[in-house]
Amino acid sequence: MSYLGSSAFYVPLLVALFWCVAPRLAARATVILLFSGLLNTLLKLVFHAPRPYWTDPAVKPEQTLSSFGMPSGHAQNGIVAWGFFATQTRRRLLWAGAVVVIALIGVSRVYLGVHSTGQVLAGWAIGLVLLVAVLGLEPIVVPWWTRRHLAVQMVLSLAISLLLLAAARGALQSLENWQWPHAWADAIKAAGGQTEPITLTDSARASGALCGALAGISLLAARGWFDPGGSPWQRLARLPLGFAGVALIAASDALPGGTNPILAFIVYTLLTLWMTAGAPEAFVRLRLAARPTPGLTRAGDDRAGLRQ
Repeated sequence: MSYLGSSAFYVPLLVALFWCVAPRLAARATVILLFSGLLNTLLKLVFHAPRPYWTDPAVKPEQTLSSFGMPSGHAQNGIVAWGFFATQTRRRLLWAGAVVVIALIGVSRVYLGVHSTGQVLAGWAIGLVLLVAVLGLEPIVVPWWTRRHLAVQMVLSLAISLLLLAAARGALQSLENWQWPHAWADAIKAAGGQTEPITLTDSARASGALCGALAGISLLAARGWFDPGGSPWQRLARLPLGFAGVALIAASDALPGGTNPILAFIVYTLLTLWMTAGAPEAFVRLRLAARPTPGLTRAGDDRAGLRQ
């Protein structure tokens, strides 16, 4: 159940959904999940609260983690992801299923000893507020965004991501003289892990991923959305091609210096830019997908003049 609230589950699912089934739905889910993930990394720095087994010897963890515990990212992203997909249907059975999954993801984090009940509840509360806010603002923000010229959309994608990264840097600066309490460090080592320096790398990766997704989706919409249909072999052929590009770019993150925040931001920007714009363009050019309704105008152009 904990796996169903992790990025290891969401990323392949959303990528396959984007490339092969429903790109517009997947794009919406991707943006809100990336924003939630970036917000979670920021809040973890703000609160820098311990995980239960760091302070309570009675808690025996099933996982060893050196990141802060408040709020629970699994709980927060669980309610954002599963809640978002539940809102796309009126079927009560699917709503009930989403509620059960969200609840079990939260319970699993407490069971594993990596989050307290309060941290899970906080994650749910933050995720719910974020989900409601996004669903309420989406009908206003998306039309406004699409009316801007493509160049403006690109600048906004970068500006929003850098602004959130700057907020994370501000939170990190407040921990400039912070040191691991000996009790926390000893508990992590006793559980088989090790403490790591508190850096901006995770926030840089999250903000870079958000930047690439916003820019890539904007670019894709300006060119014209691709048709995710096609024969079964065409859909299946997209996956190895798309993931080959992902692996090639991701390899850069494993190079020496990959933990540098600037490099991490660039690599993750390129990753999601490839996923949202580069791979779909490759699919169309290789005839693995079609673009049946190309855009008649560029983003921000005056459609009234075209109609005349």
